[in-house]
Amino acid sequence: MSATLTGIAFNLCALVIFVTMDTLGKLLVAHYPVPQVVFVRFCCHILFVALAIRLLTGSLPWRSRAPWLQLGRGLCLILASLLFVGALAYLPLADATTVGFAAPLLTVLLAAFWLREKVGWRRWAGVGIGLVGVLVALRPPFLTGGPLPHWAILLPLGNAVAYSIYQIMTRRLAALDDPRTTMLHTGLAGVVVLALVQPFVWQAPGTAGPLPAAWVWTGLLALGALSAAGHGMLVLAFTRAQASLLAPLTYTQLLWAMIASAVVFGQRPDGITLSGAAIIACGGLLVAWPSRRKGGSTG
Repeated sequence: MSATLTGIAFNLCALVIFVTMDTLGKLLVAHYPVPQVVFVRFCCHILFVALAIRLLTGSLPWRSRAPWLQLGRGLCLILASLLFVGALAYLPLADATTVGFAAPLLTVLLAAFWLREKVGWRRWAGVGIGLVGVLVALRPPFLTGGPLPHWAILLPLGNAVAYSIYQIMTRRLAALDDPRTTMLHTGLAGVVVLALVQPFVWQAPGTAGPLPAAWVWTGLLALGALSAAGHGMLVLAFTRAQASLLAPLTYTQLLWAMIASAVVFGQRPDGITLSGAAIIACGGLLVAWPSRRKGGSTG
């Protein structure tokens, strides 16, 4: 029980860190290009992760048995990050987070059709309910009776698609590569690609917005540190508690995002966002809830 409670604590801390990272990212992209912010974040992330693995294990196992799969996974993660951070430049944090939570539902769909995993009726029902919540959060005029939503609402939806593919590739790689190898490759391919566009988008810190260069650099470096810390805590959480127990806690991130959106940016979520978030959370909980099979096994 002590290990389980520790795992829950690590998981909750990771989710708070992710919201903190998104909040900081939204502040930065108000003045600096999205590719620049994502590039620095992942550069720092890779450095922090490599340093931690080296200190803890004494080696850096870079070589992969499936380099092309690692490449595709890395590109999907960078694409997901670009889309989500780009959405933060236009949308309230709570709205972008709510729509982005379509990712776990889409992962179930891809797992069923791509990995041929067996998905029971309860999970299919949860996916259906969750996708209804996503539709509500997208604010279509035929539901809200209002004007067309901002075009940027499609960006977190694209983020959800890219991230769900990233998760499926991560599952495939779990049977092929050392987990340390996969952690080291996370974001590496995307950083190489983003490095090619930096000469065209780079804006010197301190030249835009009210903050001096030192503060901007601190924020950019903090993004990488928070990313590494958050993902590291998730790894620690899943080594101490069951995935079926931790998965429902993911939806507390919606609550923290709404609080951050209101406190930091003064953007309070409206009834449509709250309704969509509640429906998505209900669907997600139904997907994550383990079903009991004969003999007491959980599936």
